[in-house]
Amino acid sequence: MVTEKSAAMKPLFLAGHPALDFLNTAFTPPTGGGPVEMIGDGQSFVAWLLEASLLNAGSASKVKRRFGANALDEVAGDARKFRQWASGWLERWRHAPDRNYAPELQRLNRLLEHGNSYREVVAVEARWKLVEHCRIDAARELLALPASQVALLITSEQPELVKRCAGADCILWFVDRTKAHRRMFCSAALCGNRAKVAAFRERAREGS
Repeated sequence: MVTEKSAAMKPLFLAGHPALDFLNTAFTPPTGGGPVEMIGDGQSFVAWLLEASLLNAGSASKVKRRFGANALDEVAGDARKFRQWASGWLERWRHAPDRNYAPELQRLNRLLEHGNSYREVVAVEARWKLVEHCRIDAARELLALPASQVALLITSEQPELVKRCAGADCILWFVDRTKAHRRMFCSAALCGNRAKVAAFRERAREGS
């Protein structure tokens, strides 16, 4: 059963990498409440790809016009399955990066085969900028977008810096880009602060 997102709930972009932001589209808010699913249907999947800058506004509009709700809902279901699989694989990979992951790479590469993109040089405020566009000829090709980010993650990031939040009951992912690589929490303002409050209360109980 898919848990629909609250109308007021916004996607979380705190991981420092789109692949991990994709994994973070299913979570339980640290402030309380039930599980949240940000890609519960096709429309929300396209909306997330747009907010994550994996689709531009023009492409997102074309996708919604070209493919029916059923096709987009089906690919959103496939995206949720891919997310669950990728989460399990990346959990193993970050702890044992030197293992042979041939079956996992084969599955990932099958999704990457559906990607169809091209680059264009455009003028932006008197400067030239290289912009990448994607062609979506079938709804299933949308899966290549998060798959490409997972491919970038495993080929460009250090496994030991791909972490999960140390907060109680928090499962969110992030890349630790701090200088000393001691980041422990998805958000210092949320899980980090809750951990400090819990530690303070524990010390107060021990002191009394």
